[in-house]
Amino acid sequence: MPEGPELHLASLYVNKMCDGVVFTGPVRKSEVSKSPDVPFTCEAYRITAASRGKEVKLTLTPVKSDAPKQRVKAGQAALPMDIVFRFGMSGYFRFTSEDEVPKHAHLRFHSKEKPCRVLSFVDTRRFGSWQPNGTWQPVRGPCIMFDYKSFRENVVSHLSDRAFDRPICEVLLNQKYFNGIGNYLRAEILYRLNIPPFVPARTALEGLGSEDVYESDKHVKQEIEHSKTSDTTKRKVVKEEMGDLLRLCHTVPLEVVHLGGKGYDPEKADYSDFKAWLKCYYVDGMKSIRDHNGRTMWFTGDPGPMAPKDSKSKKAKKRTKTDDDHDYTNKKKLTRSRSEGTAKKKEVKKEIVTNTPKKDKVVCSKEARPKRIQPAKVNRPRREISSTARSRKSSSVESTEGGLLLFSLNEKESPLS
Repeated sequence: MPEGPELHLASLYVNKMCDGVVFTGPVRKSEVSKSPDVPFTCEAYRITAASRGKEVKLTLTPVKSDAPKQRVKAGQAALPMDIVFRFGMSGYFRFTSEDEVPKHAHLRFHSKEKPCRVLSFVDTRRFGSWQPNGTWQPVRGPCIMFDYKSFRENVVSHLSDRAFDRPICEVLLNQKYFNGIGNYLRAEILYRLNIPPFVPARTALEGLGSEDVYESDKHVKQEIEHSKTSDTTKRKVVKEEMGDLLRLCHTVPLEVVHLGGKGYDPEKADYSDFKAWLKCYYVDGMKSIRDHNGRTMWFTGDPGPMAPKDSKSKKAKKRTKTDDDHDYTNKKKLTRSRSEGTAKKKEVKKEIVTNTPKKDKVVCSKEARPKRIQPAKVNRPRREISSTARSRKSSSVESTEGGLLLFSLNEKESPLS
């Protein structure tokens, strides 16, 4: 997420790319954006930018015509307009030709030259926003980088507020007091001071005054080197300076700004120097834990007494990218070897079952299952037949022309016949 240094570098980028460029026509918004339309159109205007904490302000200034008494056309802007941007998670500015406008350019300013060039506000995730005729948000405190004295006074004068009862890592994200501090800056600042992230903010800030006694026109280190104090005094001054949390909230973001375009460069997107500058945030060997607002806090050592009880500290896993990072051949081989091993086990089991005698078989076949016992038949005594009936039975057997024997027996014969 862009923080104070990134937004300031974005303003420097706009001033550099738009220097001497004249823009024309209406400000065009994409159809998918839910931010408000910008009711500004002008035949010729210029664009300048400024930053304050986590906000960037573009000023559209109409260019005065050399022709005397030339009237402004109907619908054309005669006065400057300020548009205040908040970058959200992924916002940035880019200046390209008209054919190379990025896909997620949600607000566009077209130049008057030919071929035309376009200044675009690009926001892939669409969490950013802008406000036409906007002003700096009054709920945000003074800028940590460019309004240091007011920023320091604002914090020290409100240490009794309930907001400072919370852990210092969460208070550093409160834009009412620390306008411009974000997730990576708070991790780097607390890491340098060796302050546990989940100690009470008031405890971490106690003893700091509204005036920075070490602030001067020259750099503190240069002042110490040219002074005639003893080595012990020098070390004491440097230690006290490094222990000033509010001072580091001012100097650490300026270090990112001094990285220049390599810290914020949408054209080249070269962040190698910025990654080398990080000492704690998402660095191998550091721990991470989610704070009470669900934001990930990176630190080392003990998290502090106010750490969430339901969260567990995790070390950053070291991941080395190799050439076969996306090669799943080994996995396929492992799966194939497992399936082959399973098939072999099944064959061995089948062979054992086949060679086992029927009485020792564990798995019974259909033929080996016990047969159902049928009830025994009862032998009834044969009925005695009289000699007369026997003679009649024998006489009923006749021969036919086809050689077939026809057998007829009258079962209901009278005993008197």
